[in-house]
Amino acid sequence: MSTTYRLIRASLLMFVAATSTAALPDSVNGRPLPSLAPLVKQVAPAVVNIRVSQTVRSQSPYGDEMFRRFFGLPNFEGGSREIASAGSGVIVDAANGYILTNHHVVDGADKIQISLFNDDTLDAEVIGSDAATDIAVLKVDPGNLVELPIGDSDLVEVGDFVIAIGNPFGLGHTVTSGIVSALGRTGISHNGYEDFIQTDASINPGNSGGALVNMRGELVGINSAIVSRTGGNVGIGFAVPSAIARSIMRQILDFGEVRRGLLGVSIQTIDKESAKALGAEVDSGALVSAIEPESAAEEAGLHVDDIIIRVNDRKIDNSRELANAIGLKGSGEIVDIEFVRDGKTRTVKAKLGRRTITQSSGGDIHPGLTGARFATSSASATTGGVDVTEVEPGSAAAQRGLRSGDVIIAVNRQQVQNLQQLQEIADANRILFLLVQRGDRSLMLQIR
Repeated sequence: MSTTYRLIRASLLMFVAATSTAALPDSVNGRPLPSLAPLVKQVAPAVVNIRVSQTVRSQSPYGDEMFRRFFGLPNFEGGSREIASAGSGVIVDAANGYILTNHHVVDGADKIQISLFNDDTLDAEVIGSDAATDIAVLKVDPGNLVELPIGDSDLVEVGDFVIAIGNPFGLGHTVTSGIVSALGRTGISHNGYEDFIQTDASINPGNSGGALVNMRGELVGINSAIVSRTGGNVGIGFAVPSAIARSIMRQILDFGEVRRGLLGVSIQTIDKESAKALGAEVDSGALVSAIEPESAAEEAGLHVDDIIIRVNDRKIDNSRELANAIGLKGSGEIVDIEFVRDGKTRTVKAKLGRRTITQSSGGDIHPGLTGARFATSSASATTGGVDVTEVEPGSAAAQRGLRSGDVIIAVNRQQVQNLQQLQEIADANRILFLLVQRGDRSLMLQIR
């Protein structure tokens, strides 16, 4: 046992035995004890607590209108109630009062208030929000704000030490620490674009929208999700990389919307077995099955039957990874596309086109879809469809069987490629029959 270890052990034993006013020594044997306190004091004032309130309509206790009529039950005058929730945010531009948080923290909010580190409370407004990456930009009146510099998440490595700061369970500013457990995590949510940083720093409900900070005091991620069977932390948390959050914020501030990159291809996943059937010597990739005319893919010289295996430095194993790699880029960006054609590996540069994400609330489309949110599907540039991005539990849409992650392919036997076509059919019909793609199966739902 080394002399230094014995000294540290003795110091800790004395601390335990001492009175409640005792404290750990600043140093042992002339060496300072490690502490994250200086870093926390530097960055914590830039993290805010967010309180969101919204008014929701109460559901009828008698359920469907046809049920009430059949049994002669009285009509129910739908009331409303206010619900509140808590989250976190990060001040990234003190001069202009801009705050980054999660889309799901502020989605549907009627009123948003933030609490600063000094307990001051400010009203906030949503400047823009992107459900696909779960990023939102808020604005408050500037003045007396402290910002957190945005770091380069592309430089983050597995094993890096990080701290998470947020508002778990509404407790207020809370700091936890850990390491980066993995990078490039996907498949966490059922829709949207994913490239998560995984960390074992404790992240709990209410931490959403808070900061993941490196040891240089830079923001490297926006805490977004956890994997848990109980709802509490189990050491698996996920953060949206700062590079993605910064790109989304820049697009919202510059254009007032997200201008997502578009390659203009329809794609299918290729595995080793299907590659063998095609006579291609690859283990995985994304097969180009169709190309949009005058798209970035066509201008770059891509062909149907090409197998895309890499975008820039990112390996592509399936169609989902290609959709993420392209969708997380902005329109106008130039990317290197590596692909296999006729047994040879080639690379081309493609200047991405523009895809504007359009979203809508189900209640605006049809009363039977109340409680759901939709977006024009990003799954295919040619077949289109409408993504169900969210379904409120107990809502009219939920009662009719709609689920988050569903893709509406056709309505009343008419194919729909975007929200506008869905709206046009709904305007002309009281009853809707939705052909829905749910995972690997299709089903028909009746909406009245």
